[in-house]
Amino acid sequence: MALSPDANRLLATLDATWPAAAKVEAGPWTLREGRGGGSRVSAATIRGPWRPEDIAAAEKSMRLMGQQPLFMIRPGEMALDRELAALGYEKRDVTNLWVCPIETLTDRKVPLVTAFTIWEPLAIMLELWTQGGIGEERRAVMDRCALPKTGLFGRVSDKPAGTGFAAVHDGIAMVHALLIAEAHRGKGLGGWMMRAAAFWAQRKGALWMSLAATESNVAASALYSALRMEIVGQYHYRILNDAEGDDP
Repeated sequence: MALSPDANRLLATLDATWPAAAKVEAGPWTLREGRGGGSRVSAATIRGPWRPEDIAAAEKSMRLMGQQPLFMIRPGEMALDRELAALGYEKRDVTNLWVCPIETLTDRKVPLVTAFTIWEPLAIMLELWTQGGIGEERRAVMDRCALPKTGLFGRVSDKPAGTGFAAVHDGIAMVHALLIAEAHRGKGLGGWMMRAAAFWAQRKGALWMSLAATESNVAASALYSALRMEIVGQYHYRILNDAEGDDP
């Protein structure tokens, strides 16, 4: 087995499988237009040498897009992190990057009528996402993804109970928007849905399963640890909360 993908490969997979509405390279920055799709598709990232005064230009561009200034801080970018902190940016959403070999999740068959891979999403999947706070703007991100992709649908206790999304890039499958209805959490469905995603991804040529989950999501961390996934890195955001722009 090849070496596990590092944080940089997983971040590239995240960018590809959960795409922004538009990306622009401007000076040392990659700027993203999120159109309400959340931080992952709205945050600016550094792409080369920068100076403190470059931050103001990025701020102006993000405000022109109707977004609050928001930066993703990746491994090795602590100088930028310190500069943004000094400018009053708040730290948000420390996020773990999880990964495992695909075989780790294909060692057990998924029970019948438990977890399915489906695209286009069923109406009940859209309903579950909406109930869980994943609205049209985030679902538009899934629609934009032009890579091999699928929806995930889970049932437990003879009821529809879970939904999710997965796509493959660079031999890595990444799961997004995995949601279990509150009434059905703790029944093991999340694990079966991850396994269903792995079987689908393996058929698409993926060698690895991955996802990004906030460090504060204790239940998610427990699930991915139980599935023998490992953390290979972290990222977080710096956001400037002021009166201008819209919350991404």
